[in-house]
Amino acid sequence: MRGRRGLIALSAGSVLAMTAALVVLGAGARPGSAATLPGGLGPCVPGDCPDPYPSVNNGSYAGRDNGINLFVGGDFRVGGRAAEAEGRVVVLGDFTLAKDAGGSAVYNVGIAGVGSRVPPPDGADFLTTGGNVTVAEGQRLLADGGVVRHAGTAEGTITGTVVADPEAATPYTDLRGQLRQASQCYARTEEGPRPATGTAVNQGHQTLFTGDGTSALQVFNVDFDIANAGGGQQGIAFAGIPDGATVLVNMLGANRTISTYSGDLDDADPVNALRERLLWNFPDATTASIAGTAQFQGSVLVGNPDSDTTVTAPGVNGRFFSTGSLTHASAASGGGGQEFHAYPFDGDLPDCVGQPEPTTETTTTTETTTTETTTTAPTTTETTTTETTTTAPTTTETTTTGTTTTESTTTVTGEPTEPTEPTGPTEPTGPTESTSAVAPPVTITSRPSTGLADTGASIGPAVAAGLLLLALGLGLFAASRLSSNRRR
Repeated sequence: MRGRRGLIALSAGSVLAMTAALVVLGAGARPGSAATLPGGLGPCVPGDCPDPYPSVNNGSYAGRDNGINLFVGGDFRVGGRAAEAEGRVVVLGDFTLAKDAGGSAVYNVGIAGVGSRVPPPDGADFLTTGGNVTVAEGQRLLADGGVVRHAGTAEGTITGTVVADPEAATPYTDLRGQLRQASQCYARTEEGPRPATGTAVNQGHQTLFTGDGTSALQVFNVDFDIANAGGGQQGIAFAGIPDGATVLVNMLGANRTISTYSGDLDDADPVNALRERLLWNFPDATTASIAGTAQFQGSVLVGNPDSDTTVTAPGVNGRFFSTGSLTHASAASGGGGQEFHAYPFDGDLPDCVGQPEPTTETTTTTETTTTETTTTAPTTTETTTTETTTTAPTTTETTTTGTTTTESTTTVTGEPTEPTEPTGPTEPTGPTESTSAVAPPVTITSRPSTGLADTGASIGPAVAAGLLLLALGLGLFAASRLSSNRRR
């Protein structure tokens, strides 16, 4: 009998231990793990994503990607002789096209003549702005096959479908704060700078990044410009990077420049192999520059909303997310044809979900209740779990129906069409649990305590039934003793 009692006690202890673990972790909880960028940004939005992505080319379409390739939290200015931005472009401020005279008078968005050749789906929003779209006289913004959706005015020659929508940028406004928070989180922890797993050394002719050869996340903290002593371009080389590892380069400082000749069109340069798992993070910069003669490889994150980034490199091959403003131009020394090419970021970054967003105050409330028993068993204290609700930003894919179209020879002034209600699915689609994205600021609320964790609430009826049976047994036992005494 004692053995059985011991077994029962052990089983009850095991149940209590498992229940306690569930209370601590909460339903659906998981330990800190790797994640993508906020809102699911980075990967190709499924549907027709190529695997693998082709090198830069001008062939037939290799697939379709409805993910955001360029996000600009401030204004997006196109100048010099810049040529095109492949993929979806979202600008919270104004978009201005005012290129130098003497070069091509057009700028493409959505579809590029040369690039990954993975454009957005037909009818998607190729360019979205929270402000005005202004195209200089004699120049053209080409968005053939897609939509230019703007909250302000639209002036100049614009092709594609032009839609005036006061809420054009609303689905994306939270991304600015989320990207800022993520940029800081990637560079720093609560204890200080994020620990580096390798070294970065400017050797004059190149900057050499040497990893530890084992870590799945290779972290490099750089407090200097990637340029030669005179500010000119240099090479970029990586060593000691395991296959499949994510490379995170934190470019620390208020003013940072990358000027390089490393990276090419046909993926022969070794740095190209890291492209889809390489992130250049500028958490602090008020000014940043990406220059040189290379097809720059990897995605870029600029975390300071007051920043101004200038890109004059011939090509940027990867996502480009700036919380500040962006200028796409050509070098002062000449040249032209600068392009953003749509390539995904598929790396696994530090999971920053739950950390406070710098510009948003998040309130966390946790309640603890104590359950007392009248039996001889030890008192059990149970903590009610808090339910975490994560809301990812959505991107609205628009199916063009009866909207007014502006053809390539039409000059648009003012607001040519009325807003149309988006009819497509919301994008970008959030990834699954195993690759969950860094989400918007987490809101944690507490529900009234039920005395049990959510995962244990179903045992309440069984416990009540057990107590009822125990009371019935004690009553029968007492009645039996009373009857026996009377017979005596």
